[in-house]
Amino acid sequence: MRRPPRIRAVTDADWPGIAALEAAAYAGSGLTEGQAALESRGRVSPGTCFVLDAGDRIAGYVLALPYPESAFPDLSAPERAAHRTRNLHLHDLVVGERARGRGLGGRLVRHLTAVAADQGYERMSLVAVAGLEGFWRRHGYRPRRDVEVPPGYGTGALYMSTGVPAGRPSNRKVPGDDGAPRP
Repeated sequence: MRRPPRIRAVTDADWPGIAALEAAAYAGSGLTEGQAALESRGRVSPGTCFVLDAGDRIAGYVLALPYPESAFPDLSAPERAAHRTRNLHLHDLVVGERARGRGLGGRLVRHLTAVAADQGYERMSLVAVAGLEGFWRRHGYRPRRDVEVPPGYGTGALYMSTGVPAGRPSNRKVPGDDGAPRP
C-alpha cells in the first residue's frame, strides 16, 4: 500500500510543479497567476506555504501569507513584502486530480491552521472561488458579505474568515510583527 503524501515546506525545486497544478486547477477560469506570481507569494511567507509530497510528484499545495483582514492579494501583481498583521490569508490550496477524494485538502487546511496557531495568528481568511464555499464552511470559515471581492477573482467569489484556535506557547513571532500593540 502506498503511503499518503507528506506535508513539507516548499523548496525552490517545487515551483514548476506548483505552477502546473495551479494551471490545471484553474484552466479556463482566468484565475491562473503563473509561476512568478506564485513564487512571489511564497517568498513573503515561506513558513506558511506547504506542498503535499507524493515522492514522485507534488500532489498538492497551500500558499498562505499575512494579509490585513478584509484584504487580499491582487491577482494581477506579484507580492512585494509581507504585511504586518495577525491575519493569515490562505491564498491558494490545490490538490491535484490524481490525489483528490482522499481528504488531503482537509489535511492541508488542518496543518496550516495548526501552523497559524503556533505562529500567533488570530484569524485566517480566504477568497472562496469556483463554488467551493461549502468546502470552506466545513472547515470553519464563514462568509463576510461586507467585503467586496474584485471581479478578477471570478463570478461568485466570496471572502470568508475564521478565528484561529490558540496555539501552544511559542517563541516565534508573526512574520513582519515587531510585537508592538495594535490599535
